[in-house]
Amino acid sequence: MGLLPFPKKAMEHLPVEVIGNILSRLGAARDVVIASSTCRKWREAWRNHLHTLTFNSNDWPLYHELTRSRLEIIVTQTIFQTNGLQCLSIMMDDVDEFSAAPVIAWLMYTRETLRELHYNVRTTPNINILEICGRQRLEVLALAHNTITGVEPSYQKFPCLRSLSLSYVSVSALDLSIFLTACPKVEVLSLISLDIVISDPHASMELSTNSLKDIYVEAISLDKIILEADSLEKLQLKDCTLELFELVSKGKLRLLKIDDVSVIHLDIGDSAENLEIVDVSNFTIMWSKFHHMIAKSSKLRRLRLWTVVFDDDDEVVDIETISSCFPQLSHLSLSYELREAAIQYGLQGSFQLENVVVLELGWTVISDLFSEWAAGLLQRCPNLRKLVIHGVVSETKTHEECETLAKFTSFIVRLMRKYSKIDVQFEYD
Repeated sequence: MGLLPFPKKAMEHLPVEVIGNILSRLGAARDVVIASSTCRKWREAWRNHLHTLTFNSNDWPLYHELTRSRLEIIVTQTIFQTNGLQCLSIMMDDVDEFSAAPVIAWLMYTRETLRELHYNVRTTPNINILEICGRQRLEVLALAHNTITGVEPSYQKFPCLRSLSLSYVSVSALDLSIFLTACPKVEVLSLISLDIVISDPHASMELSTNSLKDIYVEAISLDKIILEADSLEKLQLKDCTLELFELVSKGKLRLLKIDDVSVIHLDIGDSAENLEIVDVSNFTIMWSKFHHMIAKSSKLRRLRLWTVVFDDDDEVVDIETISSCFPQLSHLSLSYELREAAIQYGLQGSFQLENVVVLELGWTVISDLFSEWAAGLLQRCPNLRKLVIHGVVSETKTHEECETLAKFTSFIVRLMRKYSKIDVQFEYD
């Protein structure tokens, strides 16, 4: 990242605190070092007013060519010339393992002023980050490719932590649960590809927190996850394999997002009343059961059921039920395998989706049913402003597929003449 030409006299009149903010916006350690060599004042800003510093092995190719000891010296010298760092990011997992001693020195030197730590470093031996950074004023902690063991909540407390991210971390279900209790103010939790050590044969994990508002879980396989979170507003599950996921909450949930999840029993209890967004994709559902789970979400504004598969071939999404249960719905997205029943039963009745202004429809295999289905939905959205058609078009098309696509194109042209005020967009893969 380069600096724009800046008049020397103007630089001389900049307050040193402003220069510190400029250097902090550069972020990357190499850029900060180069920029701070501009003049004495900028060197002073680096030493005393720099609050953000990033070491990322992707920022500079030479990081991969330096020996471990040389790299450790560079990082040490750079950090030790600063005072009062508030945000430190060390993302070096794809270079050689560091010795534990210098890494401990970096953390010990900065820990009293740090508010944000992003740590992805492989060391020999492994470092106990919780022991080093506990009882400080950290507000954001992101750990990757690390191990957490033997959590002591009475000693390893994080009284100010509001955001916690664990990626590719090895931790027992018990230690994770205890760690969460040591973070009484945590509001955002991200768990990605954890290596969860299970002591009991049922492979279960129970987490309890009163402060958590947002949780994201990705690429985790367990028999059971039970989450007690009275203040939870956002729940996102992606690429997980579970037998049971149970949420115990007090009805503050506003967003539910599920993507490519295999779960036998999903229970959000009485948490659906304030849901505003439900986004489900690449998921097998039993419509009657799923609808029952979210039926009380009278405040729902966005509903997305995308590339979903029905557990029962005879099931259909009842659009009339959607209309009656979710009167505030303004954005509806639907994509699933269409059958005759989707037209015959899914669109029966004289209901109207009065508040729907954006409608997204998708197919994976184009058929004549799609045109009929799209026309039926358009008739029931009197205030629609935007229609987005998503489709998959294979590279090798049979004559029959070409004919179907041609018919659909002609149909859309006729339809748009009828609904000329609707903005129509097409997105094909």
